[in-house]
Amino acid sequence: MSLDLYTISLWVLPVLLAITLHEAAHGLVAWKLGDDTAYRQGRVSANPFRHIDPFGTVILPGLLILSQSSFLFGYAKPVPVKVQNLRNPRRDSMLVAAAGPVANLLIALASAVLMRAALALPDEAFQWTVRNLLNSVGLNLTLALFNLLPIPPLDGSRVVLGALPRPLAQSYAQLFRYGLLLVVGLILLPPLIGRMIGMDLDIIGWILGPSVQYLMMLLWPLTGLPEV
Repeated sequence: MSLDLYTISLWVLPVLLAITLHEAAHGLVAWKLGDDTAYRQGRVSANPFRHIDPFGTVILPGLLILSQSSFLFGYAKPVPVKVQNLRNPRRDSMLVAAAGPVANLLIALASAVLMRAALALPDEAFQWTVRNLLNSVGLNLTLALFNLLPIPPLDGSRVVLGALPRPLAQSYAQLFRYGLLLVVGLILLPPLIGRMIGMDLDIIGWILGPSVQYLMMLLWPLTGLPEV
């Protein structure tokens, strides 16, 4: 990927939509399960400006594009959730955490279906629209699977936290203070080091690549496009 205006136009909408609806889904499910903190702060919203984090939504994806990473990732401001307000804190916290990845899977599904509708567009509009939608499918599948990894503070770690027995959960929770550094380091550092020494060290790509490709293959018939 190169950082030119056309490339930016192919990624801005997919990135904003994926990250915004991911966070809004957390807030919506928390609200429905008894905690209205996010709702009162206006975070149950499809307005991206309520969710944008300068580093996670703008700088980090840009750095990944510049570093020619095979993995594009970003995040928004975390939605505030007061677990003690949930009707069943342990169970409901798992549902709130899972809501973000589920939203991304639904966006990927909708994007695949919309590609079939885009076939009716004129050629130039079709090319731009389909590339946006194709980026949306790949990005949302990747974000869904990535966020389900049990690495704090990703959503998968909060699902694991709710499922573990209390003594193990308390020990596991100690990792959350280092989580963001671990995640960003795992995404950025290995590919950069690998290029300096002439090796492929894209660990996230190794983990997620085959699964994303498999899900893309399952969704492809919905697009109405010929198989590649």
